[in-house]
Amino acid sequence: MIPDPVLLNDWHPVASLQQLDAQPVLGVRLLGEDLVVWRSGDAVMVWQDLCIHRGTRLSLGEIVGETLACPYHGWRYGLDGRCVHIPAHPGQKPPDKARAKTYRAQVKYGLVWASLGAPQHDVPPFAEWDDPSYRKVLCGPYRVKASGPRVIENFLDVGHFPFVHEGILGDRAYPEIMDYEAEITDEGVIARNVRVYQPDPYGTGVGDYVTYVYRALRPLTAYLLKQSAQRLAIQLMVTPHDLVDSTAWMWMAMNYGHETPVEAFVAFQDRIFGQDAPIVQSQRPELLPLDLQAELHLKSDRTAIAYRKWLNQLGLTIGAA
Repeated sequence: MIPDPVLLNDWHPVASLQQLDAQPVLGVRLLGEDLVVWRSGDAVMVWQDLCIHRGTRLSLGEIVGETLACPYHGWRYGLDGRCVHIPAHPGQKPPDKARAKTYRAQVKYGLVWASLGAPQHDVPPFAEWDDPSYRKVLCGPYRVKASGPRVIENFLDVGHFPFVHEGILGDRAYPEIMDYEAEITDEGVIARNVRVYQPDPYGTGVGDYVTYVYRALRPLTAYLLKQSAQRLAIQLMVTPHDLVDSTAWMWMAMNYGHETPVEAFVAFQDRIFGQDAPIVQSQRPELLPLDLQAELHLKSDRTAIAYRKWLNQLGLTIGAA
């Protein structure tokens, strides 16, 4: 397990409900720890992926009634992690120490969230989630060989739009990023009045400047809001499997496009993330430098500077050099 107190005591998405529908017992990894995710009715469990008997992965097992059965000797574990049945000795009460190591888990925004510690915050809020005027589309998961903070910082950065996303989110003929505000608050980082030129932001074939609000809600959760009549909000959540191995999940919320096929929105984000991934994976050092003297910074990097300062204030160590 990676000993970072900030992230150990936070919530992280580890699976979607769609994944559990397709595969009721899942093996996942979080902060260097192998976990098993499984569901019984409305209850969702996240445990250490280990049978206490002979160390077999419980994620290779199966659900039997309201228990998870180990594939090796058939030991069955109840919803609280306690072993309730040993087939080789059916009349014997399992010893008290025969139990799986359990972790906190909850379901929110169609995702299973887990914490390996004692979180002081709830799952980060998603402002548009309960607004019926917004259509919600889940994109990903996107696996990327990069540290979580690198993925988040890339999301917060608009200076790369004209180059990495040329013809979609930016135009090389209009690379200038106008000055904007970025600050650290009690709720994280917020950047207002972030303006960037886009070649066709409203599907009219006409280029225009678009204004965004960006937020870093938690170290590995970020949010953007496109401020226009056609409002688009995106919540990015990153799962840190290991130091430089992450998965990104994106919820899109739009007050338009209710007749557009879901596949079209997903294909768009697939394309955008497909352009971002090789860039983020190429960055060196792989771990995000929190020492502001380690890299050069410009006014257009205000959000990234605030993000790095905030991570320093929180005491983050994982994904940071």
